[in-house]
Amino acid sequence: MGKQSAPRRVGDNEALAVGTTIRGSAQKLNLVAGLIRGRKAEEALNILAFSNKAMARDAQKVLASAIANAENNHNLDVDALVVAEASVGKAITMKRFHTRGRGKSTRILKPFSRLRIVVREVEEEA
Repeated sequence: MGKQSAPRRVGDNEALAVGTTIRGSAQKLNLVAGLIRGRKAEEALNILAFSNKAMARDAQKVLASAIANAENNHNLDVDALVVAEASVGKAITMKRFHTRGRGKSTRILKPFSRLRIVVREVEEEA
Protein backbone atom coordinates (compact mmCIF):
# COMPACT_ATOMS: atom_id res chain seq x y z
CA MET A 1 0.00 0.00 0.00
CA GLY A 2 2.12 3.12 0.50
CA LYS A 3 1.96 6.63 -0.68
CA GLN A 4 0.96 7.52 -4.24
CA SER A 5 3.60 9.10 -6.40
CA ALA A 6 3.34 12.82 -6.97
CA PRO A 7 2.02 13.93 -10.38
CA ARG A 8 4.50 15.31 -12.88
CA ARG A 9 5.06 19.04 -12.62
CA VAL A 10 5.76 19.40 -16.34
CA GLY A 11 4.13 17.99 -19.48
CA ASP A 12 4.75 14.62 -21.12
CA ASN A 13 7.05 16.14 -23.74
CA GLU A 14 9.06 18.17 -21.19
CA ALA A 15 11.92 17.58 -18.78
CA LEU A 16 13.04 19.62 -15.78
CA ALA A 17 16.24 20.38 -13.88
CA VAL A 18 16.70 22.69 -10.89
CA GLY A 19 19.89 24.19 -9.50
CA THR A 20 19.02 25.05 -5.90
CA THR A 21 22.09 26.77 -4.44
CA ILE A 22 23.93 28.72 -7.11
CA ARG A 23 26.34 31.19 -5.54
CA GLY A 24 25.51 34.68 -6.79
CA SER A 25 22.64 37.09 -7.00
CA ALA A 26 19.40 36.29 -8.78
CA GLN A 27 19.72 39.47 -10.84
CA LYS A 28 23.03 38.37 -12.37
CA LEU A 29 21.77 34.84 -12.98
CA ASN A 30 18.63 36.17 -14.67
CA LEU A 31 20.79 38.03 -17.21
CA VAL A 32 22.35 34.70 -18.19
CA ALA A 33 18.99 32.88 -18.21
CA GLY A 34 17.62 35.52 -20.58
CA LEU A 35 20.27 34.57 -23.13
CA ILE A 36 18.95 31.01 -23.50
CA ARG A 37 15.16 31.35 -23.16
CA GLY A 38 13.33 30.03 -26.22
CA ARG A 39 16.46 28.77 -27.98
CA LYS A 40 17.33 25.27 -29.13
CA ALA A 41 19.13 23.25 -26.47
CA GLU A 42 22.31 22.79 -28.52
CA GLU A 43 22.47 26.49 -29.38
CA ALA A 44 21.88 27.42 -25.72
CA LEU A 45 24.77 25.19 -24.60
CA ASN A 46 27.06 26.92 -27.10
CA ILE A 47 25.99 30.37 -25.90
CA LEU A 48 26.69 29.44 -22.29
CA ALA A 49 30.02 27.80 -23.13
CA PHE A 50 31.37 30.96 -24.76
CA SER A 51 29.76 33.54 -22.48
CA ASN A 52 32.03 35.83 -20.45
CA LYS A 53 29.68 35.86 -17.47
CA ALA A 54 30.69 33.77 -14.45
CA MET A 55 27.12 32.59 -13.80
CA ALA A 56 27.03 30.97 -17.25
CA ARG A 57 29.07 27.98 -16.00
CA ASP A 58 26.45 27.08 -13.37
CA ALA A 59 23.60 27.65 -15.83
CA GLN A 60 25.37 25.37 -18.30
CA LYS A 61 25.48 22.56 -15.72
CA VAL A 62 21.75 22.87 -15.00
CA LEU A 63 20.91 22.93 -18.72
CA ALA A 64 23.06 19.85 -19.34
CA SER A 65 21.23 18.10 -16.49
CA ALA A 66 17.83 18.98 -18.00
CA ILE A 67 18.94 17.59 -21.38
CA ALA A 68 20.21 14.39 -19.74
CA ASN A 69 16.92 14.02 -17.84
CA ALA A 70 14.99 14.40 -21.09
CA GLU A 71 17.08 11.77 -22.84
CA ASN A 72 17.45 9.18 -20.08
CA ASN A 73 14.30 9.53 -17.97
CA HIS A 74 11.65 10.62 -20.50
CA ASN A 75 13.01 9.20 -23.81
CA LEU A 76 12.83 12.54 -25.65
CA ASP A 77 14.79 13.37 -28.80
CA VAL A 78 17.80 15.52 -27.86
CA ASP A 79 17.99 17.18 -31.28
CA ALA A 80 14.41 18.49 -31.00
CA LEU A 81 14.74 20.06 -27.52
CA VAL A 82 14.03 23.75 -26.91
CA VAL A 83 14.53 25.70 -23.68
CA ALA A 84 10.89 26.34 -22.84
CA GLU A 85 11.45 27.99 -19.48
CA ALA A 86 14.42 29.36 -17.54
CA SER A 87 13.25 30.96 -14.31
CA VAL A 88 15.37 32.39 -11.51
CA GLY A 89 14.55 32.90 -7.86
CA LYS A 90 16.22 33.75 -4.58
CA ALA A 91 17.53 31.07 -2.23
CA ILE A 92 19.30 31.51 1.10
CA THR A 93 21.55 34.45 1.96
CA MET A 94 24.64 34.01 4.10
CA LYS A 95 25.15 36.84 6.56
CA ARG A 96 28.71 37.86 7.39
CA PHE A 97 30.21 40.94 8.96
CA HIS A 98 33.15 43.17 8.20
CA THR A 99 34.84 45.04 11.03
CA ARG A 100 35.20 48.79 10.57
CA GLY A 101 36.86 51.60 12.45
CA ARG A 102 35.86 52.83 15.92
CA GLY A 103 34.48 49.46 16.99
CA LYS A 104 31.75 49.33 14.37
CA SER A 105 30.89 46.64 11.84
CA THR A 106 29.14 46.39 8.49
CA ARG A 107 26.89 43.62 7.28
CA ILE A 108 27.93 41.58 4.23
CA LEU A 109 25.22 39.61 2.41
CA LYS A 110 26.29 36.66 0.27
CA PRO A 111 23.24 35.63 -1.77
CA PHE A 112 22.43 32.28 -3.37
CA SER A 113 20.00 31.75 -6.26
CA ARG A 114 17.98 28.93 -7.73
CA LEU A 115 17.59 28.20 -11.44
CA ARG A 116 14.76 26.12 -12.93
CA ILE A 117 15.15 25.02 -16.55
CA VAL A 118 12.44 23.20 -18.51
CA VAL A 119 13.25 21.75 -21.94
CA ARG A 120 10.46 20.80 -24.34
CA GLU A 121 10.50 18.51 -27.36
CA VAL A 122 9.05 20.20 -30.42
CA GLU A 123 8.37 18.70 -33.84
CA GLU A 124 10.43 19.98 -36.73
CA GLU A 125 8.37 22.00 -39.23
CA ALA A 126 9.05 21.13 -42.85
